[in-house]
Amino acid sequence: MKTCRLVTLGCKVNQYESQYVKETLEANGYREAGEGEPADLCVVNTCTVTMEGDAKSRQTVRRLHKENPGGRILVMGCYATRAPEIVSRLPGVTRVIADKTKLAEELRPFGVEHLPRGIRRFDGHQRAFVKVQDGCLLNCSFCIIPKVRPTLSSREPDEIVAEVAGLVASGVEEVVLTGVHLGHYGIDLSKGKSKNDWRRLWHLLEQLDALPGNFRIRLSSLEAAEARDDLIRVLSESRRIVPHLHLCLQSGSDRILERMKRRYRSAGFLERCRRIKDVLSRPAFTTDVIVGFPGETDEDFAATCRVAREVGFCKMHVFSYSPREGTAAADFWERVPPVLVAERRERLHELERELARAYADSLLGTELDVMVEGDDPDRPGRVLGTSCRYLPVSLSGRSRDLTGHCVRVRATEWADNVILGDAEPALKGWEELAKHSLPLAN
Repeated sequence: MKTCRLVTLGCKVNQYESQYVKETLEANGYREAGEGEPADLCVVNTCTVTMEGDAKSRQTVRRLHKENPGGRILVMGCYATRAPEIVSRLPGVTRVIADKTKLAEELRPFGVEHLPRGIRRFDGHQRAFVKVQDGCLLNCSFCIIPKVRPTLSSREPDEIVAEVAGLVASGVEEVVLTGVHLGHYGIDLSKGKSKNDWRRLWHLLEQLDALPGNFRIRLSSLEAAEARDDLIRVLSESRRIVPHLHLCLQSGSDRILERMKRRYRSAGFLERCRRIKDVLSRPAFTTDVIVGFPGETDEDFAATCRVAREVGFCKMHVFSYSPREGTAAADFWERVPPVLVAERRERLHELERELARAYADSLLGTELDVMVEGDDPDRPGRVLGTSCRYLPVSLSGRSRDLTGHCVRVRATEWADNVILGDAEPALKGWEELAKHSLPLAN
């Protein structure tokens, strides 16, 4: 039997696409190569969000060529789309897939005759990422992704529902809906139709919410403007969707947001967060922030800190600005000195720790539902997982019994950036859980 090895860099969308390619290869006579076993075919799914992503993609190809002499290397993903000529000259590269819409054609030389309709499992993760759409129509001045994924394309709801149902039947207890621009799900499906026939993200969530089985749903990244009242209503009514929203801020400075060509300003972002807090009980907010965007002053950075504090983010993914050739911002000349970027990053991380502690304190004494992901490396005899409200939780238990399952846990303490808790005596199905009104211990 032919062997394959897959390496993925980058986002949840890439990870879903790699899982799909792996199952496609398996369905056509391949098996995954074991540890130390050379592979007949290596697949590298690349990332180009930053220069570091480009470099890691090239390094991965070179490493696989060295470790798999005689094996063929297929490269796909955003860096492959952006720079196919450069990728094709890397050692061992047999084929570059620059256009994923031609996946069947591109895989045919490797013995692939048919493609499955979706994935049946999600290797290496306790939760399954499900890609529901592709493409971005925006033109943010710092982002290269609309250049490499420019076509808006949403999957049909029935296809997604069938895939999620299959994953749940195989034992998956958390599904994360993801896309290049998740909030634009269904725009292409709704084009030319009356409003009654639209298919948008909240319609999809209503269908998924009605599926049987014990599982929960998490949304990946959204634009704050797309957390509309229809979507918030579904979140508030759902018995499955966790009260956690990842809303991309990028900057709290209106001047910088304008230079970034973002579609909102700080007041609108804050108003949308307030609206969500009015409807949901203690929702968890996480975000992305870019530090050191060209021209960012101390006042601009201070504005970002003020907005972050007012929202109360429990997690901030902080990125140093990385110029990407082909974007408008790459031509902006007002570079922020690296030492200042590093200082601002550290200040944001300090603020993040403060805000996470404050949010965790608000949850102490409540019951949280935790997806257990394995042993707690810092606390023997305990397991570690991710709560419905995103914060990590450590609880007593054995990994072999609890990993991959959702467990109801009473939060008792915040220690070293982790909530400590005690598990309830029995696992409870998600249809029994009242996530949006957590009972207080007192």
